[in-house]
Amino acid sequence: MNVNPIGYMDSGVGGLTVVKEALRQLPNESVVFLGDQGRLPYGPRDANEVRRFSEQIARFELQFDIKMFVIACNTATAAALPDLQAKMDIPVVGVIAPGSRAAVSATKNHQIAVLATDGTTKSGAYPEMIAQMDAKAGVVGLGCPDFVPLVESGKYLKPVAQTIVDAGLDPLATSQVDTVVLGCTHYPLLAPQIQRFFGKGVTLIDAGKETVKTITALLDYYQLASPRKGRPNRYFTTGSVVDFNQLAAEWMPEEHVSAQAVAVSELEAQI
Repeated sequence: MNVNPIGYMDSGVGGLTVVKEALRQLPNESVVFLGDQGRLPYGPRDANEVRRFSEQIARFELQFDIKMFVIACNTATAAALPDLQAKMDIPVVGVIAPGSRAAVSATKNHQIAVLATDGTTKSGAYPEMIAQMDAKAGVVGLGCPDFVPLVESGKYLKPVAQTIVDAGLDPLATSQVDTVVLGCTHYPLLAPQIQRFFGKGVTLIDAGKETVKTITALLDYYQLASPRKGRPNRYFTTGSVVDFNQLAAEWMPEEHVSAQAVAVSELEAQI
């Protein structure tokens, strides 16, 4: 048993979709979350740069005695997961394997689409992982670079969101996929628009939500589960605190998030 918090990171607020599910499934576990909005987006960045950013955030969160580190960002998972697992002496969890496993379980015709940032798409991490789990699977990856700014700007609830989503998904208009992985933790905030594009017959997989199942299993395996809420939840952003809090209030109003600002220079000083 361990009452220390679980650390989470993302390039912005999208990782809060993972945190929201974790708070629901694991109410005794405390959270330390950092959204790196000051260096958003990660998708177009070089993998080595994303890897460095991820390690900086991990080191920052270690000062809060985290017992597990969750990379709640697909781009960062693709770039940094093996490296951080080798360097850290606590469990490190990514979002790609859980999302892939759920997609393989859900598909009936072995035709899967992965919607992601350009960085995740170019990495080939999802097709590689899915192929390991289902050799018959046909995987099409689609970079959706306009989706993260749409969420971060708060426009995901406005009518323009459907127009932007439809334009981004147009290359898949005639595809035969029956399962679609939301391969960026920002994308669940656009799930209604994405579902509307594909229709009810297509299953959407929230990779972040599936990740909480892995977190739960690892807490049990390593006997790290907390018997009670040990510490208050803490939220940090390298961007605008006002914007972060507003988006958090819309997505998880029950949490009453009050983020603290962290300077990018403070993170860069970690390594």
